[in-house]
Amino acid sequence: MGVAFLIVMLICFIPFHYPEDGWKPAGWTPPAAAAAGKADFNMGEMAKTTSFLGLFLCYTIGCLAGLMAIGISAPVAQEIIKIPAATAATLVGVFAIFNGVGRPLFGVLTDKLSPKMAAVISFVLVLVCSLGMLTAGEGSVMMYVLCFIGFWLVLGGWLAIAPTATTTYFGVKNYARNYGLVFFAYGVGAILGGIISGAAKDTFGSYAIAFYPTAGLAVLGMLIAFTMLKSPVKKA
Repeated sequence: MGVAFLIVMLICFIPFHYPEDGWKPAGWTPPAAAAAGKADFNMGEMAKTTSFLGLFLCYTIGCLAGLMAIGISAPVAQEIIKIPAATAATLVGVFAIFNGVGRPLFGVLTDKLSPKMAAVISFVLVLVCSLGMLTAGEGSVMMYVLCFIGFWLVLGGWLAIAPTATTTYFGVKNYARNYGLVFFAYGVGAILGGIISGAAKDTFGSYAIAFYPTAGLAVLGMLIAFTMLKSPVKKA
């Protein structure tokens, strides 16, 4: 699949080229806010800002919760809720739909509100879902379904929040390079999520314990979002 993706992307890339600085479509006038312009940060400049650190940490936390949920969706259903394996597998397919829904949904929230508020909403959802799973037990099918819909929704949401936040805070000019660094948080979240869920199972014999860290990290994420997600000032 990797080789196939590489071939397809290289072929599709052939007609693309970078526009000249200041280019815009004929007859199009940018909105007043965009016309006023914001400073464009290169990757090195971006990495030195507290806004980048805040975005990186928030992105890591959001992906950690979502990717951990993806990895243990079926085992949690069978272990805690006592759902048959076939039913659990079917529900994972349903959850995947909400992973997709989260992208346009949080894309709209990010555009209409702000990256900061969209991030806070995502962490509130993670906190509620974590607390819900900590109270769930055998037969709590509806609680399980709603909570894991929330986790999958948040993961999809961060794949919309983070790119938009990168453009909003650090400009469009160097977006491709800048987001490449920001996206590293996705991998960090994947590794930490697997470690947390695996350690919970190995140490305590239950995946339920994994929802304590996600609840705590959701609160931390809200604090980080409120204090660090803001447009940085570029030094002259």
